[in-house]
Amino acid sequence: MVLAVKTSTSAEDIRQRLAAQIIGGDLLPGTPLDETMLATEFSVSRTPIREALRLLAASGLVQQRPHTKALVAKPDEETLAGMFEVMGFLEAQCAGLCAIAMTHADRTALQSLHANMASVVRAGDSTAYVEANEVFHSAIYDGAHNAYLAEITRSTRQRLQPFRRAQFQTLGRLGRSHREHGDVVQAIVRGDRDGAEQAMRRHISIVETAFHDLQDRR
Repeated sequence: MVLAVKTSTSAEDIRQRLAAQIIGGDLLPGTPLDETMLATEFSVSRTPIREALRLLAASGLVQQRPHTKALVAKPDEETLAGMFEVMGFLEAQCAGLCAIAMTHADRTALQSLHANMASVVRAGDSTAYVEANEVFHSAIYDGAHNAYLAEITRSTRQRLQPFRRAQFQTLGRLGRSHREHGDVVQAIVRGDRDGAEQAMRRHISIVETAFHDLQDRR
């Protein structure tokens, strides 16, 4: 089912690996996910396996029922669309607040993060870009200076993370994503709340479209 992992593996690592296989079609809907077998294959106890499956279920990639094995699931299109809609709203709110609440140091740090991602784009390193992308978005959540908004935005992002990561497999997506980030950064730096909200909402909408384009080609 999955390749054995020789080193210590966390629930998050397992979640990402299984999510990639489910979204990529290597694990088909209805495939049973046996905790004991997965624990052996990943060389871990059943505890991180249970946590990984719980997180995958929150994303709609796994179906869990009492007293039965978890099954690979296909995300419900309506539910997924709803999650992206809420994600766009939450991240737009964060970006808009950043435009009026970020300190000079916050803005400088955000600009530096964006500038440093340019070299990752030029190198075509999608793995490094995925990690840098999450740092970039986290800086915007924190820059809003609203702890509760940041909390619920991160929670929603975690549920959508497998789909957001998958879209970077689309040809040319790294460069386009970086340019979209640039629009957000520019609006924040000039203190344009409406512009920052619109740029971020547009960015999340494009992320959703890129993911569906990828799925349509498979």
